Amino acid sequence: MSDVTHILNAIEQGDARAVDELLPAVYDELRRLAAWKLSREKPGQTLQATALVHEAYIRLVGEDAQNWRSRTHFFSAAAEAMRRILVDNARRKKSLRHGGKYRRVELENADLAIEDCSDDIVALDEALRELAESDKMKADLVKLRYFAGLGMEQAAEVLGLSLTTAKRHWRYARAWLYTRMSAGSE
Repeated sequence: MSDVTHILNAIEQGDARAVDELLPAVYDELRRLAAWKLSREKPGQTLQATALVHEAYIRLVGEDAQNWRSRTHFFSAAAEAMRRILVDNARRKKSLRHGGKYRRVELENADLAIEDCSDDIVALDEALRELAESDKMKADLVKLRYFAGLGMEQAAEVLGLSLTTAKRHWRYARAWLYTRMSAGSE
């Protein structure tokens, strides 16, 4: 059992000191996952990896009585929290109160066209919710691969799937999402 799993078990048993030990134990890996995810975003993203990690951690630890079964379960929950934060951020950027379709352009880079990824993230979130209604396992696989940056083997392990089944689910989910998102953009 990993150190993180021991800490999570201690938290579940009510050890207040364990909560203080959790962030240092998981911070580097959460930071790496957040940086990886944000590196896949289009230029112009205002959210930094450190802020994403801290917000996700606050959401995870601040919630009432979590029961994380293992280290992988905790990181799956962290990936979901990061996904929700990115989607909320994208929706906030799209709202009229925050400028709607208008984007800030730095004068130094005025000749560069920067596309905002807000529409893509919101469309992906809506498509993922729809996929989860019909097949939660495939939607969870997409979240782990896309938002948490897990490899196919890691995601299969978290979901309790064989590698072959995970690959089959991944091909199906990608095709389904592509079809759904392509139809929505027309």
